[in-house]
Amino acid sequence: MKKAVAFAVLAAALYALNAPVSKLLLQSVPPTMMAGFLYLGAGLGMALMGLIRTAAKHGKRERRLTKKDLPYAIGMVVLDIAAPIFLLIGLRSTPAANASLLNNFEIVATALIALIIFREKIGKRLWAAIALITLSSALLSVEDADSFRFSVGSLFVLAACVCWGLENNCTRCLSKGDPLEIVVIKGFGSGAGSVIIGLFVGESLPAWGDLLKILLLGFVAYGLSIYFYVYAQRDLGAAKTSAFYAVAPFIGVLMSFVIFHETPGLLFFAALGIMIAGTWVVNRDQKD
Repeated sequence: MKKAVAFAVLAAALYALNAPVSKLLLQSVPPTMMAGFLYLGAGLGMALMGLIRTAAKHGKRERRLTKKDLPYAIGMVVLDIAAPIFLLIGLRSTPAANASLLNNFEIVATALIALIIFREKIGKRLWAAIALITLSSALLSVEDADSFRFSVGSLFVLAACVCWGLENNCTRCLSKGDPLEIVVIKGFGSGAGSVIIGLFVGESLPAWGDLLKILLLGFVAYGLSIYFYVYAQRDLGAAKTSAFYAVAPFIGVLMSFVIFHETPGLLFFAALGIMIAGTWVVNRDQKD
């Protein structure tokens, strides 16, 4: 169990790089094209790791995916095409710190879908955490505290979280298989799909310098992160593994402050306090 928790936290820390670094790259790369190459970076990197593993004959033999896994694999790929596109569109008009915190809504989406569709047990503490994180996400989505208008960019980030919540549950159904194979399928399937969509809507390919940066970010923040995430899901389940991802947004917030020198308002700090409380409760749920 401790090893699974360590893998979940490591996956979260690697994913935390995504929002602030992606926002920097979005200054010169269109969102759909960037989403595609992030996943292609994950697929290429993990495929190379697979070749090295095979050559070295290192590690135990993992179960290969079968035809029975195909519906979940297709769902995983389709949702992984939609989610990062929504996130990157949202990042264009949302402060990186807000977007980082809003990513915690993925915990809510994952837990509710795990309960309703996949009949996964949810403890009382996790329900309390869901309520706190939902409230914090609502505050972060408000564009104007006086009129309570919701930010369109924030709503796109929340849509990405819902897609990833369903995708997390699809991945959970595949988690007994080889994590490396799962990430390679995610990477090449979702990456190719997004690039094709990007070309269809008229987006241009990134310059070589930007392309290499995106591929590297994709390998670290998506590839390695998902790899460790799948291992954690085997023992923790979809809801609790997603709960440990709650540490990622706080790392992302710190990076956003350093990179963009963003000055958040009082509403952000109110939401931050509630999100910290929700994160604490969700981690206490391990003892339920």
